[in-house]
Amino acid sequence: MAEFYHNLITDVSFKLLQDIKRKFDFVLIGGWAVFLYTKALKSKDIDIIVDYDQLDKIRKEFDVFKNERLKKYEAKTGETDIDIYLPHFSNIGIPVEEIVKYTQTIEGFVLPIPEILLILKIYCFSSRKGSVKGNKDLIDIFSILSKEIIDWRKYQEIIAKYNFKDINKNLKDLVSSQGSIPELNLLNHKIAKLKNTVLKELNSQMEH
Repeated sequence: MAEFYHNLITDVSFKLLQDIKRKFDFVLIGGWAVFLYTKALKSKDIDIIVDYDQLDKIRKEFDVFKNERLKKYEAKTGETDIDIYLPHFSNIGIPVEEIVKYTQTIEGFVLPIPEILLILKIYCFSSRKGSVKGNKDLIDIFSILSKEIIDWRKYQEIIAKYNFKDINKNLKDLVSSQGSIPELNLLNHKIAKLKNTVLKELNSQMEH
């Protein structure tokens, strides 16, 4: 499996992630959440959802800055950025206070269910495509899809509940236009087969 970021950077990031898991309560989103489901590409930055009491605890350990424009809080340590999202403040595609209703625990980490994580990644990709982070979003999206962990009925229910027709269309367009992804060994026949499977599911959902 090819690495997107250097192993030294991802190893430091994961050690930090394990350390903050012992100290704070949070929902893990972003690339590390995808990794825990897929064991595909590791991540460089840490993205977490916390409540305000946990933010106060984090402030005691890290220098935390408010990013009003991007509606998040940020902490940096070495090469690793920690992006912190809060209820009734942050906008990451789905209201943060709704995301926490759809979680499960994997390897001791609280994560959004795969359907929510996929929607969050599509939302991120739509604003970052063409950038390095956008390329990582794209690979994360296809690593989720290739693992066949999406319950498409549940995905459809979430799309309908939050009126995410645009996100659904973005996923369909992305899958339709995507070529091979060497980082995931999705080449020729493999990518064609995956695209056919996913598009069949998406077209089925869009007919309802």
